[in-house]
Amino acid sequence: MNFRKGISPILATVIIIAVTLVIAIGVIGWVMGIWGSFGSTESLQIYPDSYINATTGTLYLHIRNTGTAPANIYKIEVLGVLTTSSSNIASVSAGVGTTVTVSDNSLKNVTPGSSYQVKIYTSAGNVYTAVIQAK
Repeated sequence: MNFRKGISPILATVIIIAVTLVIAIGVIGWVMGIWGSFGSTESLQIYPDSYINATTGTLYLHIRNTGTAPANIYKIEVLGVLTTSSSNIASVSAGVGTTVTVSDNSLKNVTPGSSYQVKIYTSAGNVYTAVIQAK
């Protein structure tokens, strides 16, 4: 004779429901950002009043971080004119706006009135692009 015993179907159902609820609470907390920085992201907005001053060779970037995590800018490119990189050009806290200035003699070679594509690289791996006019 075979005398095997197992758990009752009612107990098994209660265990399955409990495990499912715990997993669901964890996933919802992660998605909603309750558990800290897991849901935090940066999001840079580049304002249209940004420009390149051809006389002084200075790039003025008026930006705002509309995300929930700080943005650390490590590289700025003006395509065909300038590539500058450093460990940390600027750090913009969440919800904060600022003007980032980059001075370089190569920016004196831009043509006033022309538009240039600018790329901003962050340590989170994001690239933000804008078209900036030279004055």
